[in-house]
Amino acid sequence: MMNNDEIYNQLIQITNKENVFRDEPLRAHTLTKIGGSADFLVTPESYNEVADIVKLKNSHNFSFMLLGNGSNMIIRDGGIRGVVLNMKKLSKVYVENDKLIAQGGADIKDASQLALQQELAGLEFACGIPGSIGGAMIMNAGAYGGEVKDVIDYVKVVNRAGELLTLYKGELELNYRSSILGKNQDIVLEATFQLEKGEPLLIKEKVDDFTFQRESKQPLEYPSVGSVFKRPPGYFAGKLIQDSGLQGKGVGGAEVSLKHAGFIINRREATASDYIATIKMVQDKVRENFGVELELEAKIVGVDKIE
Repeated sequence: MMNNDEIYNQLIQITNKENVFRDEPLRAHTLTKIGGSADFLVTPESYNEVADIVKLKNSHNFSFMLLGNGSNMIIRDGGIRGVVLNMKKLSKVYVENDKLIAQGGADIKDASQLALQQELAGLEFACGIPGSIGGAMIMNAGAYGGEVKDVIDYVKVVNRAGELLTLYKGELELNYRSSILGKNQDIVLEATFQLEKGEPLLIKEKVDDFTFQRESKQPLEYPSVGSVFKRPPGYFAGKLIQDSGLQGKGVGGAEVSLKHAGFIINRREATASDYIATIKMVQDKVRENFGVELELEAKIVGVDKIE
């Protein structure tokens, strides 16, 4: 196995040196503003660079992880060993006829905004979703009665072997907050959405309504991971947490939001350990009160500390 200097030298053969960061603090790249450093953070500029990095990883068996904008991820305080791939330099969004094409590093809310500008209907539900296109595809993101699966046509990905593939809607296995992309660990390079010409005022009305609902109900003034828990069958996670009297409570700098109990906010320079301990506190209390197991929607990754 290669050491870090050897990995670095190989990476700068694939992409420009300025795209490879060593010991990069990941709190600057997540919506929670928590988490340790990555050995390497790489920001490729082309689809072929992404494929070549995956092939390099396969050849030399170093640790590897994809990071979007960290909207559903809690990175432990010890950070991430190996290579973290960030797609922020592949973030173009454009329209061709009634199709909207967005690269994997683009924010899905930016795609929704462009659809509004181009008078295309179908992506209004995404106007406030904080995730990237790649993350939204992997999780089949949704809000306000709409989901990615309602409008996706096809995606271009790099698979685990480093191959460039095109996958159509019927191949994606899009279900509640899951897809074949996540199961196969595919990297989304680009997504094409099939939209329809709509009435501009009606599209804007929907976007404005969804934006108001989000801003009035969610604690956007604080860093957070968004919705922490999946909806348990027959219940609402936020209601169970609220009825357990947990709002305003937490560990360290992490706290269950007073505005929306489904959110855990970084109120006072929280660590990942604070966040994870608060999650456990919530799960234990809800289980004790209602016999319901709250399953994480957010992902916890990384190591607790560097040995």
